[in-house]
Amino acid sequence: MENLAGTKFRIGALGCRTNQYEAEAIASGLILRGAVPSEDLWDVAILLTCTVTAEADRKCRQQVRRLRRENPQGIIVAVGCWAQELDEGEASRIGLDGVVGNRLKSALPKILEGMIARRARPEKPVVLRLSSPPAGEWDNLSLSKPTLHTRAFIKVQDGCDHFCSYCIVPFVRGHPLSRDPADILAEVESVASSGCREVVLTGVHLGLFRMGDQWDLARLVEAISEIPEIMRIRFGSIEPFALDEKLITTLVRTPKFCPHLHIPMQSGDDGILSAMRRGYDSAGFGRVIERIRELWPGKIHLSTDILVGFPGETDEAYRRTLNLVQALGFGKLHVFPYSRRPGTAAASFGGHLSESVKKARCEEAILLGTELLGRFASVFSGKTVPVLVERAKGGQARGLTPHFLPIRWTGTETTGQIRDVLVKGFENGELLG
Repeated sequence: MENLAGTKFRIGALGCRTNQYEAEAIASGLILRGAVPSEDLWDVAILLTCTVTAEADRKCRQQVRRLRRENPQGIIVAVGCWAQELDEGEASRIGLDGVVGNRLKSALPKILEGMIARRARPEKPVVLRLSSPPAGEWDNLSLSKPTLHTRAFIKVQDGCDHFCSYCIVPFVRGHPLSRDPADILAEVESVASSGCREVVLTGVHLGLFRMGDQWDLARLVEAISEIPEIMRIRFGSIEPFALDEKLITTLVRTPKFCPHLHIPMQSGDDGILSAMRRGYDSAGFGRVIERIRELWPGKIHLSTDILVGFPGETDEAYRRTLNLVQALGFGKLHVFPYSRRPGTAAASFGGHLSESVKKARCEEAILLGTELLGRFASVFSGKTVPVLVERAKGGQARGLTPHFLPIRWTGTETTGQIRDVLVKGFENGELLG
C-alpha cells in the first residue's frame, strides 16, 4: 500500500473547520501510503481551498504562487471549494499541477501516485471534479489519528441547501449529506486509541446531520460520549435553527460536551436578515440564545459571526447588530466584511457599500469583540481550569480551556494531555496562567 513511499508532502487548509478535517484525513491517507509530512522540503504541496468570499479566492491564489516560488519543480494541487469552480486556464497560469473538486478528495492519493510515477510535473493541470453543484455521494475520507492538531476534527455532514443570498457554499459543496454513524464512531475510536482526548464535530451545516429516524446530532453526541478515552466533545459551528430543545438538553446533560457554542448571527437587523435569507429574525435568534442560557447551568461561552456592510445596511441597521451582540452577552466575535460573490443572489442587489464604510464598521466591531472577550474571560481570573495542551516548547505551553479560551503559561508539559492551570490574568486575546 506504500505507493508513495518517501514522498515528502506539505498540506495546508484555508477556511472552515471542515477543511481542517479534510486536510487531516488526506494527510492520514498519504501517510498510510508511505508519504512523509514535511514543512520545509517537499515534493508535493496540497492546499484545501476556500471560496466563501472574493478575499478567500485571493488568498488561495496568493498561497499557490507562494508555494510555486518556494519549489518551482514541486507538484502543487488545489483541492475543494475554490478548486471546484477554478478556471483551468487560470490554474495553469498560477502554477497548479492538479485541481480536485468536492466529493472527490478521497481520490487524491491515486492522482498523486500517477504524478509521482511520471517523475515530472504534468504539461497541464490534472483536473478531477464533478459539475457544480456536485451531486456525488459521501466522499470516503477517514482519519486514523490527528497529524496537524492535538484535537481531532471529525466530519459528520457535508453540503447545504439553505441558500443564504450571500453564500456560494451550496453551489460548490452540493446538497446535504450525512455520514454513516458507524463510520463516525469507528473514526472517533481510532483517534481516541491514538491518544487524542478531544473531538470537534464539523460539517458544512452541522445541524442537518441525520440518518434515518434513529440518528440525529443529539444521539451522536451521546454515543461519542460513551467512548471512555474521549474527554471532550465540541461543535465547530452550528446554526441557530438547529438548536432545538432536544439538542440543547442533550448537550447540557453530557458532561464531556464543552460549555462553548459558536452560533452565527450575521446581523441583528430584521431587514438585513430577511435580505440575507437567514430564516430567522432578531427576536427569534434572541430566544434561542436565551433558552440556551436558561437550560445551561453555570457559565457558557457563546461566540458568533457578524457580516457587516451587506448591501442596503444603513447606519441604523449596523447599530442594531452591535446592540444585539452586546445584549445577548457574546464572548468572542468573528467579524467579516461583506464581499460581492459572483453567482450569489446578493451580488445583484442594489445598495452596495463602499470599501471604506465596510472597513470602518469592521474595525469598530472588532474593537467591540475585543472588549466582550475580555469581559467574559475576566470571570476566570483566580480560578483553576483544565487545559488541553496544544503546544509546549522552551518552557512555555499553550492550550484551550473547556470554554474555548486560549491560555498560555510557563511549564514543561506534554502536548495532547489535559492539565490544571491557575488563571492569573488576560492579555492580547488569551488567558495567562
